[in-house]
Amino acid sequence: MVGIPAARDPIVFKAGCPDCRARFELAAGALCLAIGASRRTTFYSFTCPECGAAVRKPAGERIVELLTGGGVRTLRLHSTV
Repeated sequence: MVGIPAARDPIVFKAGCPDCRARFELAAGALCLAIGASRRTTFYSFTCPECGAAVRKPAGERIVELLTGGGVRTLRLHSTV
């Protein structure tokens, strides 16, 4: 007898708020990744579920890889130059 495949557990990411210092887990839908032309313009953002602060943090290559692989919506920023 073939078993029914188990539903895939939702992917969550550990995050922290620099304002209130809370630590929590966020679903992919709670994060946004922006990929720019440089390290300064590549970041991820979310709203702290504890204090409501808008948080923006830099995203290096490894973070970009993890977030995109985990289903986080991604914006590609284009240079106007």
